[in-house]
Amino acid sequence: MKYFFLPFLIIPSLIFGQKTTVDSNKVKQLDEVEIKAYRQDENNLGDVHNSYIFSGKKYEVIAVSNLNANISEKTGRQIFAKVAGAFVYDMDGSGNQMNISTRGLDPHRSWEYNVRQNGIMTNSDIYGYPASHYSPPMESIQKIEMVRGTASLQYGAQFGGMINYITKQADSTKKISFESISSMGSYGLFSTYNAIGGKIGKLKYYGYFQKRVSDGYRKNANSDAEAQFLTLEYDFSSKLKAKAEIGRSTYVYQIPGPLTDEMFNQNPRQSTRSRNYFSPDIIVPSLSFDWKINESTQLNWINSAVLGTRSSVQIVALATVPDVIDPATDQYKNRQVDIDNFNSYSSELRLTKHYSIGNFKNTLVGGIRYINNDLHRQQLGKGTTGTDYDLTLVDPAWGRDLHYKTQNVAVFVENIFYVTPQFNISPAFRIENGVTKMSGYIKYLASEKVPNEIKHSFPLFGVNTQYKLNNHLKIYGGWSHAYRPVIFSDIIPPTTLDVTDQNLKDASGHNIEIGIRGNHKQKLNFDVTYFQIEYNNRIGSLILPDANGNNFVYKTNVGSSVTKGLEVFVEAKPIKTKNTELSIFIATSYFDASYVKGSVTLNGENKSIVGNRLETVPKWISRNGVTLAHKILSATLQYSYVADSYSDALNTEKPSIDGAKGLVPAYGIFDFNASLKIAKNYTFKLGVNNFTNIQYFTKRPTGYPGVGVWSSDGRSIVATLQFKI
Repeated sequence: MKYFFLPFLIIPSLIFGQKTTVDSNKVKQLDEVEIKAYRQDENNLGDVHNSYIFSGKKYEVIAVSNLNANISEKTGRQIFAKVAGAFVYDMDGSGNQMNISTRGLDPHRSWEYNVRQNGIMTNSDIYGYPASHYSPPMESIQKIEMVRGTASLQYGAQFGGMINYITKQADSTKKISFESISSMGSYGLFSTYNAIGGKIGKLKYYGYFQKRVSDGYRKNANSDAEAQFLTLEYDFSSKLKAKAEIGRSTYVYQIPGPLTDEMFNQNPRQSTRSRNYFSPDIIVPSLSFDWKINESTQLNWINSAVLGTRSSVQIVALATVPDVIDPATDQYKNRQVDIDNFNSYSSELRLTKHYSIGNFKNTLVGGIRYINNDLHRQQLGKGTTGTDYDLTLVDPAWGRDLHYKTQNVAVFVENIFYVTPQFNISPAFRIENGVTKMSGYIKYLASEKVPNEIKHSFPLFGVNTQYKLNNHLKIYGGWSHAYRPVIFSDIIPPTTLDVTDQNLKDASGHNIEIGIRGNHKQKLNFDVTYFQIEYNNRIGSLILPDANGNNFVYKTNVGSSVTKGLEVFVEAKPIKTKNTELSIFIATSYFDASYVKGSVTLNGENKSIVGNRLETVPKWISRNGVTLAHKILSATLQYSYVADSYSDALNTEKPSIDGAKGLVPAYGIFDFNASLKIAKNYTFKLGVNNFTNIQYFTKRPTGYPGVGVWSSDGRSIVATLQFKI
């Protein structure tokens, strides 16, 4: 205490110019005290996070804003590099769409996942067409939360689970802040992202505008994309806040057309189409309320919509069919116009209740979700003979003009019971109850054959458990029902020779997983998981005879599959000092995926596929990387390997002449990305993608964007300048 008054003796002398004499014999030299503070582990969501239960689940958190990655073009193998088993499908041109799956599921626009932005569902129509056409710029994303299948009962029972893109937030310490990220690169790439945000009184706001153009790796592969976003958050009190958001994303992609294997080997950058275009234009508005009723109870209410269109104008034909001018008319053929109009509305009310039984705290999360969707599909329109993006019809009649309307109510409950402080168990159930009705017009079908009705009415159950061996090591596992609704395209007969089963059933099955994850002294992180997915009632086609003995194609539930696998993630930091850090990671998965039931048509006959490998599922996916960070410089070298896979259920190895079937060869890709902090608020980034210039493709699609080979990008360079004030 005798030194407590020392400042009061010194400060007046400094203010008034008086000299104060201090007896040096009475001054004591204090020992140096070092204060350390650690940032909360962003990779750990805890047992409960934002009204969702994560205890016992397999999940990942990707800090996008800290990545050395090509975010301007949404290069999935770099962004999801540390997600073991993430399969990335290159489809709509670089930067336009994220197509990702895990555990051998279908990667088409991530439609096996419940895709969200800030907790708002963005799947275009979860029952009619569950793809997420809404595609925000990755520059706007702060982090990605990704939860695997056993957690799906909380979100909608998808086999994949949930992906939540968390946008950057307003700087609450300023009334206004500004961020700009601009990129330039190979093949005419230019991208600019500009955002403002801040806090004024009780109101926080954040908004951005993004523009990106690219000529594309292949000829006739231009992209022109835009995105806008605005969020307003108002704190009525410390317990109640409201948030309004509206986001829009759109792009026009010139589709270069499929290739045959021979074309790909000759020149993977060539094009077979110059008049094909695709464009989604999606708006996602939402209004949500968070009410902290008391210290143990919280209510969350989200009202949202997905509105917009998915449009295309194209010549639909195999790669072997050229699109040439007809000498008789001196014009191209008329193109086909297809337009989907999305009108999807949802309201979700969630309650989180913390309570105690004895000395143990427990958590109950429950809620109800109402969905009302109307997918208006207009197809087979006769378009122009022109070459630009033009949805004009030369004949006002559509070949198909249909509505696919769904009303559905889901009730869900999950509870964490802590048996001991280290061990908990989380049972869950979900009840789906609704109906989907199709009505409208198909020109080649009699009107009485068009209507179709599908009921969604069944209970779903799941359970997860977690045991903490210590504060840094835990074992988790679970089992859960899953299902996928019959989607619009499943029930539309493509020709007069096709008949759709009026009693089609939703695909159903279950997820099983068990794993161990942990860390050691911030120098080692690991997560190892065994999983199994049973996927029943897969939809396929059979050849059947009619009453007159003539064959027809019958679309019905024909197949079931089982996928087993191992997911391994290990990250070590052998060097971790104040100024330098060396990080090495391995993210590898093994898949054993095969049919246990099913048949397909071949040359007019039904052929069993039992025992065949599941299409588009490689046995191995492995991504490995090393990052060296020293003061203001950080650099990452990454190698991505994907084993070969089959394109069809018959496991055809030799490529067909048109490129529609055949083996998808294995490929390995090197990427290099580095960032340099020029000043306090400025960062320069440079990336060389696929720097060994490997020519490869990821999938042979059976539908959009065209049947055949689709070349992925070769070597490219992207430079980015980022600043924030």
